[in-house]
Amino acid sequence: MIERMIEMKVLAIDTSNHPMSVALVEDDQLLATTTLNMVRNHSIYLMPTIDRLFKLVKWAPTDIDRVVVAQGPGSYTGIRIAATTAKTLADTIDVDLVGVSSLAVIARNVLPTSKQVIVPFFDARRGNVFAGAYQWEEGKLTNQIEDQHLAMTTLLDQLAKIERPVILVGHMTKRISDQLEKLPENVTLAPRTYGIPSTYQLALAGEGLSAVKEIDPFVPHYLRITEAEANWQKLHPGETRKNYVREV
Repeated sequence: MIERMIEMKVLAIDTSNHPMSVALVEDDQLLATTTLNMVRNHSIYLMPTIDRLFKLVKWAPTDIDRVVVAQGPGSYTGIRIAATTAKTLADTIDVDLVGVSSLAVIARNVLPTSKQVIVPFFDARRGNVFAGAYQWEEGKLTNQIEDQHLAMTTLLDQLAKIERPVILVGHMTKRISDQLEKLPENVTLAPRTYGIPSTYQLALAGEGLSAVKEIDPFVPHYLRITEAEANWQKLHPGETRKNYVREV
């Protein structure tokens, strides 16, 4: 049974990694989408892209019912841009705000007919990745292992112990591949195109989730502290991260 979606007009935004993607979806139907995979400064292109898509489908911002955003993990700057834009729009036009795991968005690129354990991942630098494990169950994507930040070698050791076929979905960068000898026998790597986020899938995922109760406390899911925070904690042992925020 394929999951049934709720009828609504949705703006979906994902700038959590290098690709920037925006989509407008109505009643589960994709009306317009743009994905840019060659720009780095998402803050420059995001709002003009949203505005252009609204004009294409002849919507005003107030026509939408919900803003769905890829909440992380991923690039610190990218997640902040998407989250801030989504919060501002949702608050300004008084519509629902929903956050979806950026990894879950990638996992949804694998068809619901798949019986494999789906493991989306992003390069988190220094041999580490952001990764989680997902499974399609009765047409619904379920999280089997929570999104986490860990070494790629540790992730592969964990996956080798799973007694089921596993499919890795993401961009195997040179930084990661240089550290690997081979994948475990039960693990395959999906084609690179599967690692491009689909904001159509993001919108569909967000339709079935509850909106946040309060917009202001909504924050990105970083899954790790920044280098600046780590350095601050070294200089302030035993003090909380709230103190760090206050200091800066």
